[in-house]
Amino acid sequence: MGGEYQGREPCPARILDDIGGAFSMGLVGGGIWHAVKGARNAPKGLNHRIYYAVDAIKARAPVTGGSFATWGALFATFDCSFAAIRAKEDPWNSIGSGAATGAVLAMRAGPRAAAKNAAIGGLLLAAIEGLGIMITKMMAPPTPTPEEYAKAGTQDPLEPPSAFGALAGGLTGGGSSLGDIFGNSSLDEPSSASNLFDDAPSGGLSPSPSQDQEPAKPKKSWYNPF
Repeated sequence: MGGEYQGREPCPARILDDIGGAFSMGLVGGGIWHAVKGARNAPKGLNHRIYYAVDAIKARAPVTGGSFATWGALFATFDCSFAAIRAKEDPWNSIGSGAATGAVLAMRAGPRAAAKNAAIGGLLLAAIEGLGIMITKMMAPPTPTPEEYAKAGTQDPLEPPSAFGALAGGLTGGGSSLGDIFGNSSLDEPSSASNLFDDAPSGGLSPSPSQDQEPAKPKKSWYNPF
């Protein structure tokens, strides 16, 4: 299963990628959070605040990073599973993965807590996916109109090439022909065999040429260059 959706890594490499990203996010974010919390709870004095902040970072930041990594591992595993089952990559995989991850993490607290966390996880991922789609549509450039293509002197890439239009016109009796397409006007000329039959008298076969009269040579065409 490819990772074309939102440029993500393909499965199963996506699982390792999400685990590393979630751990880094939890480690950095948890380090900042616990540093501020430790400095606020420290006694007065700059040295005490620095010591308590560093001690809180060393004690709690790795735990926060591990919690984020667990969430990322479960989410990526469910995401890859849904993508393999449904054989498509769309926002519904992420929404379902968020709900399943929330339910699994709260399973030890009972079915009611699991259902509550599943609803929260699904709604949170739905909001994230909807916000991402809305931002993508807002940032995407508007589609040019046919008048803008004509003004710029370019052709709409969604329209068929002009060569096919010329071919269709030649086959249906339009203004174009096969000679116009291939750049050879001899394609539109009648064949030499038909000219020989047209020159023959209506009474029968053409008389044999005399000694003074040279036999008629067939006209050159695209299939007889001699």
